[in-house]
Amino acid sequence: MDRIEYEKMHAVEERMWWFHGIHANLLTAFRRSGRVRAGSIVLDAGCGTGGFLAKLGRALPGLQRVGMDFEPVAADLTAARAQVPVCVASINQLPFAPASLGAIFSADVLCHRSVDQDRALVDLHRCLQPGGVLVLNLPAYDWMFSAHDRAVHTARRYTRTRLEALLRDAGFAEVRTSYWNSLLFPLMVLRRKLMKTEGAASDVMPFPAPIEFLFRSAMRIENFLLRCGLALPFGGSVLAVAIKHD
Repeated sequence: MDRIEYEKMHAVEERMWWFHGIHANLLTAFRRSGRVRAGSIVLDAGCGTGGFLAKLGRALPGLQRVGMDFEPVAADLTAARAQVPVCVASINQLPFAPASLGAIFSADVLCHRSVDQDRALVDLHRCLQPGGVLVLNLPAYDWMFSAHDRAVHTARRYTRTRLEALLRDAGFAEVRTSYWNSLLFPLMVLRRKLMKTEGAASDVMPFPAPIEFLFRSAMRIENFLLRCGLALPFGGSVLAVAIKHD
């Protein structure tokens, strides 16, 4: 992404409703996988400005957290915020030994225009230990492509069926997916497809307190449903959990 997008993310990541929602869903998916093992090395591949790694450390302090991002500015911001080791590298070629990681998170990275999704998935599989877990989040539906995607260098969006096929082709055994950001999806369609926006600006921004409260409440409802094991039928994002063969 462009530097300005990292700066915007860094400014709002700890208080914007969308980041609260995605971070909670990533944690829920990981916990429900049953593969949370104290002492495991856990990578955030495409760590952005470190908000998720900081939250992961507070929620599951027994893990050894590592960050990685393609942009040096993101690595510096993550190291300062999350207080973890961070390397600068591409998800197309991870700088980790085979079977060295217990879990990998990657949020909205495979969709970037600089990423070879098939090559990246094979390399993510290579780096996981047997029984290791991959937790992915990706934007949903090609028809939802908008100015936001151009601003954050998104090249493709996904469906559950397509993502499940990609993960199985990469060698993952057990794959579970769900959409999310379902309750607010009509508003997302309205803003991105029906309202005219100038230029190519992302939707990462501070919101007024009443809107933050309402939107966070919607995210809490959806996270509760995901914790109960329900797969949401539609939404703005796809959440996936994939297990490497034991």
